[in-house]
Amino acid sequence: MTSPAPGSQARPTTTLWRPTGPEELALVRALDWRAWPPRLPEQPIFYPVLDEDYAIRIARDWNVKHSGSGYVTRFEVDSAFLARYPVRQAGGRTILELWVPAEELDEFNAHIVGPITVTHEFH
Repeated sequence: MTSPAPGSQARPTTTLWRPTGPEELALVRALDWRAWPPRLPEQPIFYPVLDEDYAIRIARDWNVKHSGSGYVTRFEVDSAFLARYPVRQAGGRTILELWVPAEELDEFNAHIVGPITVTHEFH
């Protein structure tokens, strides 16, 4: 979790990661690195993860295999807003995700603070 800068009125944020393939990354780039694109009909949930190592494993081991490359993105979201989404344990102790229903993604995007950045890429 990141605290607001001294003297600022900004709300605290939580760091999230998202493993992604090249197609989704191109859509994020087209949205000026400020939002996630709408989900496809077969994607009812947007799931950012809470652990960078977990995101790396997905990008490296799954996205590269299926898309030829994988990327790990990092972004900040208003912590108070995130409280509505329970943390889901999708496997081991560090395999933690938030499950955001696709129909709430626009509101989720409105609570992203700053740009979405690429922290790792794999080919």
